[in-house]
Order: sequence, then C-alpha cells, then structure tokens
Amino acid sequence: QMQLVESGGGLVQAGGSLRLSCAASGRTFTSYAMGWFRQAPGKEREFVAAISWSGGRIYYADSVKGRFTISRDNAKNTVYLQMNSLKPEDTAVYYCAADTSKVAVCSTRDGEYDYWGQGTQVTVSS
Repeated sequence: QMQLVESGGGLVQAGGSLRLSCAASGRTFTSYAMGWFRQAPGKEREFVAAISWSGGRIYYADSVKGRFTISRDNAKNTVYLQMNSLKPEDTAVYYCAADTSKVAVCSTRDGEYDYWGQGTQVTVSS
C-alpha cells in the first residue's frame, strides 16, 4: 500500500499564493504518474493538474492554466502544486493521487488513479 499525505493548505487572500506538497510513503512504486484534484462544497471532484514520472508530460485544467504549476522530486517521493494568483473559486479540498499504471504519460481522469491522499483545505477569501 502507498500512503499519500498532503500539506500546505490554508487560508489566503485573493491574489495570494500557496504551495501544496504531497509526500508518498509505504510501498513506493518504482515509477508512477501523479495528479492533483479538488472538490468544492456541493460540487463534484475535478481535475487540476497531472505530471508523468519524468515530468515530460504535464496537463492542467483550463481554469488553473498559467496560475498553477505542478512539479515533482522523485528522490523525495514528493509532488508539489504551486498556486499563484489565487481566486475565491479556487476554494476547495485539494487531493493528490498516484496512478501506478502509468509512467511516461499521465491522466486527467480521477478513475485512473489508485492511491489518494486525505486532502488539504484551501480557502481563498475575497
């Protein structure tokens, strides 16, 4: 089993920045894709960003493109989400996820991820 633990969430004013981290532990697979998803109150979980093992493939949701940056440090088994120019509509619980079936590519579909963290709350005030 792989455990994923997110950190770095909090309360920030609109226009501010936060950096989320997701550390993998337990059974860490040789290589795997990672993704970030979020769920706002009353809404379905949505894709935010994904990155392949090498970082050669990266995808962003249109709503965060140009403002968020996903990256990873494989030596530390950690993936990051740098969030800049935050908006109130970015308020949500953010989840990281691992897709152990993919290495060179990554998916935007949450059903393809097999390990999930517990989530970290991000609140952006106007």
